[in-house]
Amino acid sequence: MSKIGRLPITIPASVTLTITGDVVNVKGPKGELSYTIKPKIKLELSGDQLVISRTSEDKPIRALHGLTRALIANMVKGVSDGFSKNLELVGTGYRARLAGTKLILSLGYSHEIEFVPPKGIDIKVEGTNVIIISGFDIQSVGQVAAVIRSYRKPEPYKGKGIRYAGEVVRRKAGKAAKAAAA
Repeated sequence: MSKIGRLPITIPASVTLTITGDVVNVKGPKGELSYTIKPKIKLELSGDQLVISRTSEDKPIRALHGLTRALIANMVKGVSDGFSKNLELVGTGYRARLAGTKLILSLGYSHEIEFVPPKGIDIKVEGTNVIIISGFDIQSVGQVAAVIRSYRKPEPYKGKGIRYAGEVVRRKAGKAAKAAAA
């Protein structure tokens, strides 16, 4: 039995979960999400607990058991609490600002980069170098953070670029440090 898959999901009072055929709909104060269950995965809703089980011991079905439980648990958490990711801009002259809902980034290029967030994603800027991305769908929050980070990934020599909050960038020695060691 999957360690993750056998854990029940507790549904908060502010969230409504409905199962229609093989589609699970989760609706809460932040938004609404749905997921289509794969064959041979069963859902049992009793009170405020959702238990996910499988009908086969085949390897792909065992993998889907834990995955399905994790995805539905993230949906429940997202529509009730939401998710957020923080990005930090490190480098001289690297700045971020908002113009309406549009994010404008100055990253050392000859032009500014404009990013329009998709529906359901909120972007805030603290100071000029911290970007907070929040929303109710964990996958779209992570995807938006990855797209923004891809505009200027952290480089290994000076550490300049856009990084996730708390990300450790492995630094390399430059040419001068190598020449001094020889």
